Amino acid sequence: MTQNLLTVDQAATRLGVHRKTALRYIHEGRLKATRVGKAYRILPADLDSFAGLPVAGPKPSGVRVTSIVEMPELSVHDSSRIVTALQALLTSRTGHAESVHLQTAYDVEERQLKLVLIGDPGAVSSFMAFLATLLEGRG
Repeated sequence: MTQNLLTVDQAATRLGVHRKTALRYIHEGRLKATRVGKAYRILPADLDSFAGLPVAGPKPSGVRVTSIVEMPELSVHDSSRIVTALQALLTSRTGHAESVHLQTAYDVEERQLKLVLIGDPGAVSSFMAFLATLLEGRG
């Protein structure tokens, strides 16, 4: 394990709050923690994220890719569903929100969704694979 887990007391000290306040943050779901036996443990990166500090992650290579995807013949509903799924993917996968920038536009007259992806080649590639899987049933 590359990171040492913090106890609730250590997290509270680092945040400058009382132990019970840190526990309240955990119970409310605001501070991510893992239960180990009867105690909670917090990853330093989760504590930093909660405190609004930058979280160290893999350093980008500096190479960026721009991809434009045009998807014709989509209803507003289908377009919204696709955009929601893609945004959920970006926010749910650690590191992807920072490594891929997504812009969307829907043209009502043309019934066309346009996606613009800018980011790390590997992240954009996995994003495109997810999009392809999402569209498989569309036929």
